[in-house]
Amino acid sequence: MKIAISAAGQSLDAQLDPRFGRCQYFVIVDPDTMEFEAVANNSAAASGGAGIATAQMIAGKGVEVVLTGNCGPNAFGVLNGAGIKVMTGAAGTVQEAIENYQAGKLQASSPPSATAHSGMKRGKGMA
Repeated sequence: MKIAISAAGQSLDAQLDPRFGRCQYFVIVDPDTMEFEAVANNSAAASGGAGIATAQMIAGKGVEVVLTGNCGPNAFGVLNGAGIKVMTGAAGTVQEAIENYQAGKLQASSPPSATAHSGMKRGKGMA
């Protein structure tokens, strides 16, 4: 099983980034062995469509679960369509998010937890 965690860095000690589509990295972890791979999110700076492109990239990595703070409707639709569980409300470090998931402290989202374009900062394509 592979879990993708939206992160601000490239290790298990990195802080979880609450933004799915615009996080800098994903740390993809096998929770049984704790082996991991850090993947740069090349869509983070996109002027539009970051959530969809990021979700497609994650789906292509064979991920079964995503741990993040929030996930918008477009990314959620792609992930849901690919059969990937989206767990929102995660916080702390990547390691802590995995531990909380394994302890059953995170619940799968059924609706998206953020509105469209909520991860964009004003002045970067948003009026």
